[in-house]
Amino acid sequence: MSRNWAYLSNYLVYSSMALYALSFIAHAFETAWAVRVTTEDSKKNIDYKRTEKVARVATAMMILGFVLLFAGVVARGVSASRVPWGNMYEFSITGALAFSGAYLIALRKHDLRWLGLLVSIAVLLTLGTAVAVLYRPSAPLVPALKSTWLVIHVSTAIISGGVFLLANAIAAAYLYLDAMESRGERTAWAKRLPSLEALDQLSYRLVAFVFPLWTFSVIAGAIWAESAWGRYWGWDPKETWAFITWVAYAAYLHARVTVGWRGRKAAWLCLFAGSTFLFNYVYVNIWGTGKHTYSGL
Repeated sequence: MSRNWAYLSNYLVYSSMALYALSFIAHAFETAWAVRVTTEDSKKNIDYKRTEKVARVATAMMILGFVLLFAGVVARGVSASRVPWGNMYEFSITGALAFSGAYLIALRKHDLRWLGLLVSIAVLLTLGTAVAVLYRPSAPLVPALKSTWLVIHVSTAIISGGVFLLANAIAAAYLYLDAMESRGERTAWAKRLPSLEALDQLSYRLVAFVFPLWTFSVIAGAIWAESAWGRYWGWDPKETWAFITWVAYAAYLHARVTVGWRGRKAAWLCLFAGSTFLFNYVYVNIWGTGKHTYSGL
């Protein structure tokens, strides 16, 4: 029975990858075919009404991919009779789920459809790496992970990571557009994107929204460490980098609120903070040593 659930999980993950790929193709088609050349002055303009249906298809494919990936994560957990966060494969598919989920939730309130191309390819690369390189058969948890704190600590960390990465993508878009405007006018495609001020504010709001959850995740990890190993903090590589990420995002929020950093400086600091999170997730999980080496590789 558990093997059947494991096979079902694999099929659902593969199916979600197909839908994310369709979403990527539709977003690429939307962007490419919305650019047209006028007959009056031969300048490129944007007419997104021509591709409105394609844009809706792209978003629909993203939503369906999210639903299937969510089902795949759940089926993975059922197959092992535990939460699906025991190795890097499971962390990766859940992280991809959180990233795309953060995008879809933010899309309901903000016009972020222009990020769909980046989100879909990022999720595809994450899932492709998980399936091709990180995959491990469904198995019971190692003894150190058998705790209710696993659900609390890891779930909050994954949600925080998804929102942080979305904020970083927006900060990167800010820097790209800022560099473009410093050289002159935006290109035809870039004129569709929000103003620099809007991007700056949205990136800040996302970080400010999720930072308390990340703080709680770090505290929950310390409490779990005391329960499992008899100490709250031991400067294990993963603990250290989680704290560095917390300090970096705290510095970002502090710089904006008290020092008044805006625009380019804030965007670079946001990207730096996000890079510490990615370093912790990729390098420390796979090649690091210590008590948090649960990658299964």
